Amino acid sequence: MRVNEQIRAREVRLVAEDGEQLGIMSSRDALRVAIERSTDLVEVAPTARPPVCRLMDYGRFKYEQSKRSKEARKKQKVITIKEVKMRPGIEEHDFEVKLRNALRFLQEGNKVKATIMFRGRQIVHAQLGRAVLMKLADKVSHVGNVERSPKVEGRNMTMVISPKPQPQEKKDSGLEEAADNE
Repeated sequence: MRVNEQIRAREVRLVAEDGEQLGIMSSRDALRVAIERSTDLVEVAPTARPPVCRLMDYGRFKYEQSKRSKEARKKQKVITIKEVKMRPGIEEHDFEVKLRNALRFLQEGNKVKATIMFRGRQIVHAQLGRAVLMKLADKVSHVGNVERSPKVEGRNMTMVISPKPQPQEKKDSGLEEAADNE
């Protein structure tokens, strides 16, 4: 954003701090008004004809904008992809271990990439790998959805499972119940 002397337009539409339209005037006159009111002249819509400028405290505006962006970043949840690798002839106990890991990853809010690795001529029996992946998808269906169905990529078969959205619980529910009982 351009501020004060950085504004190069000949004429600008000036808006006061409270949103009141002060009209179209030369940029020098608008800067003079800003100095009289001890504020900054900030170009808020440079593509408009004429450009729109607002009287405001630019330092305070930048501070509030950075606070808003920090709050937005706090609320973002970073989703990472965790991988679970198996073979087509995986034993039952080993499968259970991989299943527990996949469930834990999904409950933490991460995506799971389940990979079946084929060795040698095992790729001929891709249906065995697909069966293992579908069994995994079935076992985690209560906490995750299949985002990408099993697909052969070279010597591997991969499937991506994303976590189901968790319902938001009320944090103050105990306080509301206590207030209702009184």
